[in-house]
Amino acid sequence: MLGFIVLLIAGAIVGAIADAIVPGDVAGGIIATILLGIVGALIGGFLFGKFGPAIGPVSIIPAIIGAVILAFLVKFVMGQMSGRRT
Repeated sequence: MLGFIVLLIAGAIVGAIADAIVPGDVAGGIIATILLGIVGALIGGFLFGKFGPAIGPVSIIPAIIGAVILAFLVKFVMGQMSGRRT
């Protein structure tokens, strides 16, 4: 249970940092920010491995890079979808 709470906290921190780096807001509030951080950590860990400081099982630097990549992709896709409807 404690590991899950640490994962949620790490996801919130990483998601908030990625949201601050990428222009615009993440739609969905804190839940979307936490999911962005967790999925970004998975992507970053897969692409770059584990290095740098960590919060529990999450390496911060690869997680932030993965979350920024994911945020850019989500915002691009959402922008493309909303642009074609008008």
